Amino acid sequence: MTERGDEGRPLSPWPTAKTTFVGVIGDPVSHSLSPLLHNAAFAHLGFNWAYGAFPVQRGDVLAALRGAHALGFRGLSVTMPHKQAAARAAEQSSEKVEKLEVANTIVYRAGIAVAENTDGDGLLDDLREHEAFDPAGLTCGVIGAGGTARAIVLALYEAGASAILIVNRSKENAANAALLAPGVARVVDALDLQGASLIVNATPLGMIGSHLLDTDGIGNTEIGPERGDFSAVFRKDQLVVDSVYFPRETPFLSQAKTCGARTRNGVGLLIGQAARQFELWTGEEAPRAIMWQAVRENADEDRSGIPSG
Repeated sequence: MTERGDEGRPLSPWPTAKTTFVGVIGDPVSHSLSPLLHNAAFAHLGFNWAYGAFPVQRGDVLAALRGAHALGFRGLSVTMPHKQAAARAAEQSSEKVEKLEVANTIVYRAGIAVAENTDGDGLLDDLREHEAFDPAGLTCGVIGAGGTARAIVLALYEAGASAILIVNRSKENAANAALLAPGVARVVDALDLQGASLIVNATPLGMIGSHLLDTDGIGNTEIGPERGDFSAVFRKDQLVVDSVYFPRETPFLSQAKTCGARTRNGVGLLIGQAARQFELWTGEEAPRAIMWQAVRENADEDRSGIPSG
């Protein structure tokens, strides 16, 4: 039972001995907007809950999950580079996590750490609500084959995409991701994305900002034509999404916008997946509008890159 104050707000002084804790683990996490939007949601609903950010180094994920359980946490968000490790460390996994082998959420149920993944469905929630985009029957492209990319591939498959085109530097990793969508996903070269109605960059390289084209990732000629120049791929009737929300407009999105494509950065994905986490932890509907409002009003504009919607 969520404890509320006399006027539906958290008790003061706060936190109290009865406060329920959740948080995000990753490395780094100092840039994370998750505490801002989750704590705004808790305050709006009058929940005596608190959400913090906790840096956890590689190799320490199992210890972090056990420590959070020992401290009575209700759940955790999991970000880079721990999504695979969290899926392995959890005592139980949802069917989705068993397929993906990556987790972005831990829910403690009856003392058991259960791994969940809300990334892919959270992105589609945002695109449906704010871009009126439904992937059913459409060709969609995904750049990357890591944890976020795999979640998006599976979500697109379950949502009825007719074809999923996967571009990645490692063809082997791309092929493994394609197995999540049998008969629908295939590994392609970057120029093959021309026919996609949706293109999602699900790599973190946009966080490097202006140095993107000099990195061994999207800017590598094995992925993008002309060392990261995707201008031959984009067209006016496409929706182009970058999973990154720092900086506000990555070179990838800038190229797409120049070519006339609709663009959206990663804040929508952030809020979509967080709202689903909120619902898994609390059992109540997330106040998504409040989460958007909190990010828009309080985030450092140069850091967050908040789109409209």
